[in-house]
Amino acid sequence: MISRFQKFLFFAMLVACVGMAAFLIRLRNRAQDRLAAQAAAAPAEMAETATSAQKTVTLYVPNDLDDSLIAFDRNLSLPEDRNAQARVILAALVEAYRAPGSTHPMNVASGINELYFLPVRQAKDGAGNAEQMAVVDLSGALAAAQPSGIEPETLTLLSIMATLHANLPAVTQVHFLVDGQQRETLAGHADLTRTYLAGDEPNFQRSASIDPQEPGARPSALGRELPASGFQLPASRGGR
Repeated sequence: MISRFQKFLFFAMLVACVGMAAFLIRLRNRAQDRLAAQAAAAPAEMAETATSAQKTVTLYVPNDLDDSLIAFDRNLSLPEDRNAQARVILAALVEAYRAPGSTHPMNVASGINELYFLPVRQAKDGAGNAEQMAVVDLSGALAAAQPSGIEPETLTLLSIMATLHANLPAVTQVHFLVDGQQRETLAGHADLTRTYLAGDEPNFQRSASIDPQEPGARPSALGRELPASGFQLPASRGGR
């Protein structure tokens, strides 16, 4: 005769088996959902990779020794989106700042928080080449790493503006923020309350300057160097 204890033990084991089976089924369903999500994300990642193409861009790296900007060509994988392109290009520029042997040394891992474009003026020819203003949100880390002084601060701003305009000619104005906020100066000197013209650059001069420490960089076709000694930032349109 089966005792009451044995009946209780049997039913307890039965409940445990049913619970374990339900738990295993749930785990299997979750694993299937995870695999399905990964499979759905894979084509998007492959598409993003496919839209990135190698392109030669020009980086204007400051030379603190003679207050100049030296142009270097760099091959980068750029996405089709212009906003994403600008972020990749400026990230490469900041990388050049912190590279060993940099002529404008700044020990900062990430210098650009965000970048977006605003329309300035529509092209008269209707060709779609409307002028744009780039709003560049610099990181507080870059501002903190920036050597204080009118010359090095000015060179940093000129470097960013010249690099943007050289690779994205539609960018004719640049406005700077720091950590998403309006700031009076970059590090005590260069004015950040203004919106600067990016297209009004002095004539380029030939230069044989090469940074041997910059990986993957080479002088641009003309080996251009932009004199910045005594150079004033371009006047803004309606700026203070």
